[in-house]
Amino acid sequence: MIKLKLRRPQKAAQPREVRAPGVFERFLGWCVHGYTALGLVAAGLIAVLLVRGGPSAFRWSFLLMAFATIVDSTDGFLARRVRIKEVVPGFDGRRLDDIVDFLTYTFLPLLLVWRAEILPRGQEAWLFLPLLASAYGFCQVQAKTEDGYFLGFPSLWNIVALYLYALPLGAWAKLAIVVVLALLTFVPVRHLYPSQPGRLNRVATLLGTLWTFLFVWVIWSLPSGGQTELDESTLRLAWISLSYPVFYLGVSWWITVDHWRKRAKRA
Repeated sequence: MIKLKLRRPQKAAQPREVRAPGVFERFLGWCVHGYTALGLVAAGLIAVLLVRGGPSAFRWSFLLMAFATIVDSTDGFLARRVRIKEVVPGFDGRRLDDIVDFLTYTFLPLLLVWRAEILPRGQEAWLFLPLLASAYGFCQVQAKTEDGYFLGFPSLWNIVALYLYALPLGAWAKLAIVVVLALLTFVPVRHLYPSQPGRLNRVATLLGTLWTFLFVWVIWSLPSGGQTELDESTLRLAWISLSYPVFYLGVSWWITVDHWRKRAKRA
């Protein structure tokens, strides 16, 4: 005779009690949002400086862009530490972050390129191309891949604008750089995401830290008075610092080509 064993009905899992955030926790959450909003303050000051124009205004604009980048690089860590989505659930910090990023990484740097007359005279309308391309990139649902890469040129126009402003390149060469990088926004190249795990990301983070000091030094050394060009030693540092963006783009293309080759082999 086959005996049937009846299982006892299992008790339904009790929902974990969610503790309401305290006043101090909510205060810390709003502090983090306020820290992110400092990028908007920087953006407003940059806009005022660009209206004023001149070497000193451009120099301070780049310094404020660097400050906004530091805020953008650190506010995510702070948000995770205070459990921002739990303590301030009714406020979308990611949307605020996107607004700040579009202003300080794209709109204002491109406005500086126009205001500083970096491109050939009469060719300023080309700046609408990177503006629209960046809007496309920011609105892409799959802007970041599941394995931790940015797809397409990640709209780092603040960095591009500095090198176009500081380096003695021809105006038409600068226009070509703007157009090519804008078009690369639409190409699904897998760009490194340094804060993600991985050996190449760790190398990129280490080199990026060293590059940041050079980058800020170049900004600090930009002409602010009657001088219109960098002195020879600072210009040499600017060329040296350019090696990191070249490394970043080169490694990203190498990863992308290797990914395409493996995918084609599997197909």
